[in-house]
Amino acid sequence: MDRTIYAPWRTKFVLGKRERGCVFCTRYRRKTDREDYILYRGKKNYIILNLYPYNSGHIMIVSNRHIENLAGLTPSERAEMMELAAQSEVILTERLKPQGLNMGFNFGSAGGAGIRDHIHLHIVPRWVGDTNFMPALFDTRINSVDLLSTYENLLVGFAKLKKKSKPRAGKK
Repeated sequence: MDRTIYAPWRTKFVLGKRERGCVFCTRYRRKTDREDYILYRGKKNYIILNLYPYNSGHIMIVSNRHIENLAGLTPSERAEMMELAAQSEVILTERLKPQGLNMGFNFGSAGGAGIRDHIHLHIVPRWVGDTNFMPALFDTRINSVDLLSTYENLLVGFAKLKKKSKPRAGKK
């Protein structure tokens, strides 16, 4: 019996040319939000979909500055990151209806960080039964919804966040 699962969306990652420099800094500077799956840009952090997610809707809150760890962020950068995490919790829950969420940082290669030198906070929507035998036995994850559909769905929620964060005219 053939037990092969094909993941053609990873072809570019596996066979493609390796990107030079920091992928997060590149995405921040490019300003091609749709192509890069950037959902929101704050003053000090931005929110992006993970291209190789643990689950559908896996987002990351990334510092605009190239900083390695939480201690390197200024108090206002940390505050905005946590406020965006709280807002993301609301938006993910509203748009994707998960039964739970995981949030966390990975520091250093031993801590599981794929990108070790630019801090980012992972937020992963979870559903009862989403972790099945596939990751344990085959090191394979199954995502039910493709990235572009997830992006379009979440963008609706993050667009509301953008409107709320704009200063109101006449207020000092």
